[in-house]
This record gives sequence, structure tokens and C-alpha cells, in this order.
Amino acid sequence: MSHKNKDAVGQGPDTRGIHELYAEDPAEADRKLWGRQVDPASRRGFLKRSSLLAMASALGASAIPFGDKMPGGLIPAALANTTEPFALAGKDGLRVLNDRPINAETPAHLLDDRVTPNNRMFVRNNGLPPEMNAIDTATWTLEIAGESCENPMTFTLAELKERFKHHTYQLQVECGGNGRSEFVPSASGNQWTLGAVACPRFTGVRVRDVLEACGVKSDAVYIGYYGADQHLSRDPSKEAISRGVPIEKAMEDESLIAWAMNDEDIPLLNGHPLRLVCGGWPGSVSGKWLKKIVIRNQVHDGAKMSPPSYAVPKYPVAPGTEVPKADMKIIGSMPVKSLVTFPKSGLTHALDVPLAIRGHAWAGDLAVSEVHVSIDFGATWQKATLEAPANRLAWQHWSAELRFPEKGYYEVWARAVDTEGHSQPMVVPGWNPRGYLNNACHRIAVQVA
Repeated sequence: MSHKNKDAVGQGPDTRGIHELYAEDPAEADRKLWGRQVDPASRRGFLKRSSLLAMASALGASAIPFGDKMPGGLIPAALANTTEPFALAGKDGLRVLNDRPINAETPAHLLDDRVTPNNRMFVRNNGLPPEMNAIDTATWTLEIAGESCENPMTFTLAELKERFKHHTYQLQVECGGNGRSEFVPSASGNQWTLGAVACPRFTGVRVRDVLEACGVKSDAVYIGYYGADQHLSRDPSKEAISRGVPIEKAMEDESLIAWAMNDEDIPLLNGHPLRLVCGGWPGSVSGKWLKKIVIRNQVHDGAKMSPPSYAVPKYPVAPGTEVPKADMKIIGSMPVKSLVTFPKSGLTHALDVPLAIRGHAWAGDLAVSEVHVSIDFGATWQKATLEAPANRLAWQHWSAELRFPEKGYYEVWARAVDTEGHSQPMVVPGWNPRGYLNNACHRIAVQVA
């Protein structure tokens, strides 16, 4: 898939694939873009005036007003964006990163809805989903078992709906590897940019209500799930994925066993007919095509529960470091993050007209307290208007109005702060072997004419 933005690039250097090349080999990327190697110290914002002029030319702009403040290691958002959609049944405009298993993300500008519609929900699969014609909702069952379950039981879908109270929450779900493509050196796995996140409304029954109906022993510390998806090898003895959460997370009000998304059946690729939803934690804990929940007296030991899967180092490490499994910890609540959903990156805007921008922000188990935006690569920040969430674990909407001092190329950056004071880093945070938890500021490109 090529990376092009004809309106922004104009007649400058050929920038196709330059973002990936910078991730793999910055020196070679410099040679390709500029015809020479750029010293790493001077790559910070292309400090030399000649480099600034060359970059402005590549962007089709007369100038980059705050170019001297651009952090090192970045290339302009106008050159880094990919906007080419790929057709996927039941989805609209998603980019497919992998087809076995199917994984697809949603471009930021298509996530502008306050409630993510079903056709814009990203797809993250580890195995092969069951075929739609093999799913019979009339006979679908959910088993509750495990060492710490007092009375193991099996429920049909109809029994779940009849026996337990229904609840609807808007819940933010994000892949733990969202943003992986920005890590240098690159990490293995799907090279998500920013679109492996969504916040639809889910309807179902509380996990807590179902577990308590079966009895939860005092030694319970974790739950684990099993789904109907197959391992890629189709070997029935292997699990595609079987993860879980601590019992405290499972027993929260918002943790659901859901059958509906936005008042419709959950799409097949998102877990139809039944799935777990544990908002604010990596999406891998919200098991799809749900068939069984086990109440454990130990940390669940299913497929992809052990490091390095969905785990990060317990301490900072140098990029490229091999981290022993014993020195890694399981990912829990996701970090604070934000997204600019309007306007779409790459727009041309009139100098004398204010620019209205908006987006979403979220913070795992926490809430967002503030969102700020910048047009000078983070040298100064303007506070945005922030709304309260629809409910706990839903993302929050923010908006702002910007004015630009002169013509040229700008980047609009967004930075959120959570209720414990944690702020998004301006650039990619601490490297880790699998490229998890990248919550660097989102940025869009704006040409002011």
C-alpha cells in the first residue's frame, strides 16, 4: 500500500513509503527524501534553513512557520498519512492490515461520530472467526466454570436474556498495539497507525450478575474466556486466544457479556453472537464469539496470556533490547490518549478564517480532565473544550477553534491529561518489544493559504 498525499506533496521529493523507511532506516530515508544523509542531531525539525525550505517544498507549502520547534525523529503528518480504503464486508473505509487473520483499522477522520457505528468498528482477530452459517443463536451456549466457580452452569443465549437484567453502556475498546507503526526499531505484529479504537454502545448482561449466579469462591483472582474462533492452523488442540482480567475488573458495573452493538446484532467480525466487553483495557481481554468463562484461583494461563504477548517491560529499556519474560508485566488499564477526528489531515485552509477542530479522548479506567491543542509543534498549547463521558469508560468529546498567524504548513497536535495528572507524551513513549501502549500526541497536517 503506497503512502501518498498528492495535494500536500506537490512536486517535491517522492515520498511514497517514506514513513516506513524512516522507521526501518532513517539514514536511507534521508538519502531518498533529500539526496543526502541528515545528521541525527540536525534532523530535529530539520533545523538548518536549507532543510526547512526543502521540507516545505516537499509539502507544497511556502514555509513551515514553526519548523524549528518540530521534535526530532518525526516527519510531517502530511507525508505520513495513508488514506486509501480497502473494501471489507460490513465495513466502510477501513484499512486492512492483514487478511489471515483479518485485521483492519479505521482512519481517524472516519471516527468522528460520537458513538462509533458498526461499520466503522475496527477489526482485531487472532484466529479464524466461525462462519456465519455455522452460528445458530437458538442453540448458542455460554458455560461458566473454573476452579473458583461454586456451581458450574451453562446458559443459552435466550436464558441469559431472560434471567438477567439488561444493561447498555458506551464502552471504549482499543487494541493494545494501536500506534505500533510509530515505534523505532519496528516491533512485530500488525502495524496499526491510530485506527484500532472505537466506542460503540454495547447491550448485554453484567459479567458480575452471571458469575454470582454460579457462585464465586473467596479465592477467585481472575477470569478467563474461550471463544469459538479457530487457531490459524485449524488445529483443534490449539487456541487462537484465551485471555482474561482480574476478578475486580470482571465485577465492575460496566463489564458486560454483550449480544448487541448500537441496538443491532454485533457484527460477525466483532464477535457475533456473544462477546465480553471490558472497556478501558486492551481489546484482547474482551473475548469474541464467547463460549466459556472460567473463574480462576490464579492468573489465567490461556493462549496469549504469557509474555511477551500483551505485556510490557517492568522498567524502561533501550530500543531493540531483548527483555526476559520474567521482567515483563501484563497490560491492564490503557494510557491516556486523544484523537483529532475533524478535519481530515491534509486540508488547505484560509489564513483569515478560524479553523474548528474536534475529536475524542480517553484514559483507560480513568477519565480525561483536560485536552490541549498546539499549532507550533508543542511549543505552546491552547486548552480545548472537553465534555463529560456518556458513562464511565466511554471516550470524551473535545473541540477547539484555531487561528494561524501566517501562511504555510502547520500541524495541529492534540494532547490529553487524565484525572491523575498523566499527560500524553509529544512523541512515541518508551520502546517495548511488541510495540504496545503508544499514546503519543495525534497530529494532522494543515496548509494555510
